Amino acid sequence: MCGICGKIYFDRSRSIDPALIQRMSAALRHRGPDDSGVYISGNVGLGHRRLSIIDLSAAGRQPLSNEDESLWLVANGELYNFEELRQELVARGHTFRSRTDTEVILHWYEEEGHCCISRFRGMFAFALWDSRRQELFIARDRVGKKPLVYTSVDGAFLFASEIKALLEDPAVIPRVNEEALHHYLTYQYVPGEQTIFQGIYKLPPAHLLVLREGNITLTPYWRLSYEPKQQFRREADAFAAFREVFQEAVKVRLRSDVPLGAFLSGGIDSSATVAVMSSLMTQPVKTFSIGFEESDYNELAYARIIARQYHTEHREFIVKPDALAVLPNLVRQYDEPFADPSAIPTYYVAQLTRTYVTVALNGDGGDESFAGYERYAASRLAAVYVRLPHILRTRLIAPLVTRLPYQDYRWSMIRRFKRFIAGCDDDPVTTYVNWQCYFTNDMKARLYSPEFRERVQQVDSVRLAAELFYQADAEQLIDRLLFVDVHLYLPYDLLVKADIACMAHGLEARSPLLDHRLMEFAATLPANFKLRGLETKYFLKRAVAPLVPQAILQRKKMGFGVPLHRWFRKQLKDMAYAVLLDARAVGRGYFRHEEVRRLLEEHIAMRADHSYRLWALVWLELWHRLFIDKTQVLGV
Repeated sequence: MCGICGKIYFDRSRSIDPALIQRMSAALRHRGPDDSGVYISGNVGLGHRRLSIIDLSAAGRQPLSNEDESLWLVANGELYNFEELRQELVARGHTFRSRTDTEVILHWYEEEGHCCISRFRGMFAFALWDSRRQELFIARDRVGKKPLVYTSVDGAFLFASEIKALLEDPAVIPRVNEEALHHYLTYQYVPGEQTIFQGIYKLPPAHLLVLREGNITLTPYWRLSYEPKQQFRREADAFAAFREVFQEAVKVRLRSDVPLGAFLSGGIDSSATVAVMSSLMTQPVKTFSIGFEESDYNELAYARIIARQYHTEHREFIVKPDALAVLPNLVRQYDEPFADPSAIPTYYVAQLTRTYVTVALNGDGGDESFAGYERYAASRLAAVYVRLPHILRTRLIAPLVTRLPYQDYRWSMIRRFKRFIAGCDDDPVTTYVNWQCYFTNDMKARLYSPEFRERVQQVDSVRLAAELFYQADAEQLIDRLLFVDVHLYLPYDLLVKADIACMAHGLEARSPLLDHRLMEFAATLPANFKLRGLETKYFLKRAVAPLVPQAILQRKKMGFGVPLHRWFRKQLKDMAYAVLLDARAVGRGYFRHEEVRRLLEEHIAMRADHSYRLWALVWLELWHRLFIDKTQVLGV
């Protein structure tokens, strides 16, 4: 893992300021604390911060060039098949100056140009300057594990691993992208290519970017397909085939010249990953778990089952999160408003893990490939529910459910039932988004000031999911919903959360279940292998049954949550009032302060649970103070 950045003037007579590239690079120091490097040549500047994982010597320093220095490369991430690719290049006559995976990119580019991307298996974002062609070639991995943002301003193109590096250039003026803000309040993150800053964009996963003569071209190079379906004589054959693919995906992710371990939540995905690691490693696996004092948020008991069964070197930490203390740093690290509250425990577990290892495997990706979320089963129920007469649903059932009393318990059936009914719509995509969103369209209409509502009234957040739903190369509802999550929730929430939290501590996270070959295998399994009736993860549970005990396979999915609803009634209460009703917040003109006050008061009085909505609003205001106002956040 590393941090990369660069700037290219379109006018070759202009020269890059080396101090700017140094500042951009320094802004990414947390991503690469081990080393740094800069390449400056006229109108081109590249910067790199290194987290040494493979070949710890100075030979791995970047920017890295080929023999005649016509190519210069900065890269972030890992190529897991670099040893095999290197052997093939040596057979073709190439010579190497290092043992790094990065140098493989240079030589394959010499062989195949842009087409080299199809050979790379891993997580990566890299930028390669070809001085002969006067062309910048940028690529991002297939699922979006490694970030890349860019902008064009003042006759120049800038790119970086994180937005904060771009903001080091005085020409990049931070202005709010209100369309992105509107989407954020739906999804809890800023989805798609836009960012919260006007004119700054994300390079989408599985895309190439080419800059030539001032023109930017984006090209997709991979697409996950759910058809045609694989055929198996017996389910057991499919289970065995998966275990082989999974084991190989874990094996290639154990290549490292630094200490390596694993996150262990006690769920199916991380448990299976640790089980396979144990079978492949000669030393006990180092495992790390986070727990909470609140029993309905604590998974440590399940993590211990796996730790004992596989004799791991296990460490755990009971988090008593002081959200007021950690929140300012999280706002600074994430660059954009990011309201997924599991960013807090993810930050803590990364901090704990980095104390002992530099690389950690995790179970990310299992839910999006094997239908692990309850909302997939709920979608099947909703398809039946919406067949009831409309008048029955809207005039009888919905009003009755609304009157049910609020319950504070996390797994309350009443809470879940109310959420199910409130989200159901005749359109399956709208239903799916409603279940995940923080503010529905109706809620936004009440929240927004008349002026802000008028400015964004033509922007439809649900359309982002709908476009993906109908683009999917899939026939079954469940496969289409999986496709939506793989292209929306996974890259713009889960992977952002993991990358930022881990890289804040200089920790590399690897995800075997996000291996693109494994994902292709899973996508082409029959839909009823993933969701059987209302049972989620039907296939994966049975495929890993020889590795994972029944106590974990049969347990209720908990998720990596925090007790936000309780925090906002206790330790976060005063802060929420002070931040959200402050004159600065009200003066921004986005929201009606009467509606914000109503959300606070209803939540405090336990008449409703608005905790996620309040969290989104608090983070947005603190982000605004830090990045737009450039003032302190909660005194920091």
